[in-house]
Amino acid sequence: MIKKFSLLLAGALVCLSSGANAAETWRAWNIHNDGHPNTAALDKFAELTKEGTKGEVTLEVFHGGVLGSQPDALEQVRLGAIEVGNFNLGPIGPMVKEANLVSLPFIFKSVPHMFRVLDGEAGDIISKAMADADLKPLAWFDAGARSFYTQKAINTPADVEGLKIRVMNNDLYTSMISAMGGNPSPMAFSEVQQALKTGVVDGAENNFPSYKNVGHYEVTKNYSLSEHLIIPECICVNTKKFEALSPELQEAVTEAAKEAALFQRELWEVQSAEARKDVEAAGIKVNEIADKGPFQEAMVKVYDDYLAANPDMKKLVETAQATE
Repeated sequence: MIKKFSLLLAGALVCLSSGANAAETWRAWNIHNDGHPNTAALDKFAELTKEGTKGEVTLEVFHGGVLGSQPDALEQVRLGAIEVGNFNLGPIGPMVKEANLVSLPFIFKSVPHMFRVLDGEAGDIISKAMADADLKPLAWFDAGARSFYTQKAINTPADVEGLKIRVMNNDLYTSMISAMGGNPSPMAFSEVQQALKTGVVDGAENNFPSYKNVGHYEVTKNYSLSEHLIIPECICVNTKKFEALSPELQEAVTEAAKEAALFQRELWEVQSAEARKDVEAAGIKVNEIADKGPFQEAMVKVYDDYLAANPDMKKLVETAQATE
């Protein structure tokens, strides 16, 4: 009897122990601060994840880049030192070539078109490649369309000629500026304000909320709606950490991410419109470009050179372009 009781007690302790160990606490990285749509969306993701998994998976979200720069955080998520990150796909392109699709200038006709591509065959290919690199995307965030801001209005590629334009660190972006006769200047986002102020660069490119929120509108005069890049962001999770969850928990975490992404897109649309109004009220001239054809024509060489160097990307590019 004593032996039987001891076995039952041991079994109960094992069950309790395994239940306690099943609970996961994940750290999540975010470069944005309070007030940004992504910050609110990641807090929503944490809330929905805890609710959907009944506390089996909880997230501690660190905003404002306190866990490191984006390149550092990307590596930490890939290694599993941080479980979750909200990343722009631009810097992911050099490490996952399929993700570079979104960095091809004018590959998307609009933001809705971008989401249709990512929800289709092309998006499946990108997602698998990212997951294989330990950056599994759970949902896509809106990051708007990127346009040029400079001291003078830009209406044609010729207006970029000779200008030093800050870009993110990706060869496709430097090629894009070079194709228009400009001088690409890759640099950290935190350095752009001072570089614009002192004339180290003549301009940069980004979306309306970023242009407004970090004060770049204070040191430039024109925002020209080239909308040359539409680059999404993602909620990415370390693949191994995700796959270690039960199928039920995986589904709950994924659904939480998708719901948080829809919430982010709604906030983004509102804040983007508000940001445009704010910079126009501050005296910035928002320049509507009547014909983007010359910009797209200037990118033919960028595409030709890229596909010559990456012939295995041709089918993915064609799939994206064929998406209605």
